[in-house]
Amino acid sequence: MTTLTTQTPNRPPTPQDTLLDVRGLHVEFRTRDGVAKAVNGVDYTVSAGETLAVLGESGSGKSVTAQAVMGILDSPPGFITQGEIVFQGKDLLTMGKEERRKVRGEKMAMIFQDALSSLNPVLSVGAQLGEMFIVHRGLSRKDAKLKAIELMERVRIPAARQRVGDYPHQFSGGMRQRIMIAMAMALEPDLIIADEPTTALDVTVQAQVMDLLAELQRELNMGLILITHDLGVVADVADKIAVMYAGRIVETSPVHEIYKRPAHPYTKGLLDSIPRLDQKGQQLYAIKGLPPNLIHIPPGCAFNPRCPMAQDICRTDVPPLYEVSPIRASACHFWKETLGVDN
Repeated sequence: MTTLTTQTPNRPPTPQDTLLDVRGLHVEFRTRDGVAKAVNGVDYTVSAGETLAVLGESGSGKSVTAQAVMGILDSPPGFITQGEIVFQGKDLLTMGKEERRKVRGEKMAMIFQDALSSLNPVLSVGAQLGEMFIVHRGLSRKDAKLKAIELMERVRIPAARQRVGDYPHQFSGGMRQRIMIAMAMALEPDLIIADEPTTALDVTVQAQVMDLLAELQRELNMGLILITHDLGVVADVADKIAVMYAGRIVETSPVHEIYKRPAHPYTKGLLDSIPRLDQKGQQLYAIKGLPPNLIHIPPGCAFNPRCPMAQDICRTDVPPLYEVSPIRASACHFWKETLGVDN
């Protein structure tokens, strides 16, 4: 498979900047009903200061890939069967448990989509933020509390000194998400994975959370993997996009290129399903059918049962990631037709 890097707005990433290099990753879940192939040969890279948005419907493998990278995949039933996850030049899959645990939190961190269920309901937010400094930095509880207050102020939680002893349920959804962001960046990691960080938040709060993430990323020059199903969320913050379907990356592209001219029918369907102001009163487009059962992925291109462009070859041959340009790729036999270019 082809691994692509893209140029960031400021400068092109160099090999020394590469934080994460995922190569040929395969993850399966062994269940009573059969083996669900959740991730099927994923490749991507993230560099310092770069934002990669991973898009796709529920069940496409976005979050499972992130869990494999973080080393928090439930096993059993989940198993990594192939691939490498190279972080700062070291393969995480060859590390021992203790060494891998030290990487989490200090070098890479994750923001989960449901802050209320991710935070401990019986501990104050200050205690949960301060624990990072007690475990990883050896601070006293008093000093850890002061660090927790600093973090809460950094993510703009009002009256942080008075609220450090409050519990998660005493905060609004947007404030809880800010606490999750504070927890993730507490030790100033080099890479943050944000899994649907704006789920269940209203549009105004979504924008505030995304602006905060972008600001902290610029300040610390962190790499950021943004997992979402919402193309609208990533338009202004991502440098490049990887679109996933049935455990595979089906398109990679710089963010603006993919919005102008998608090179895969699935990406085109996702874009066409976004409500637009110039289509007021028209019926909203929806991709036909349902995502495939990962235990019984269709032969050929997994998208072929739902694809309006599918032909016989799509039902028999799995398309490779064709190089559309030096910075773009599409796993579609008919990517040229999708783009509307001549052979």
